[in-house]
Amino acid sequence: MATITTEAVQQTVTDALVSFGAEPSEIAMDTELTALDIDSLDLAEMSQIVDDEYGVSLKSTDVTTIKTVGDIIELIVSKA
Repeated sequence: MATITTEAVQQTVTDALVSFGAEPSEIAMDTELTALDIDSLDLAEMSQIVDDEYGVSLKSTDVTTIKTVGDIIELIVSKA
């Protein structure tokens, strides 16, 4: 399991968002996921990546509160 630091989580989230089709230059902490065309299926896949990488499970109720890239990172770090 990877070390859970904000920087590590940020890199994992960024890599996942890029793999979903987001432009790296558009990804910032305050970027809204809708602006990156990230949908619920992408978030489900992100949940699996986070679980595999850090052992952190994101519930569907958690995912509904996520609006920005920073929200994802903060949630993962807080549950780690």
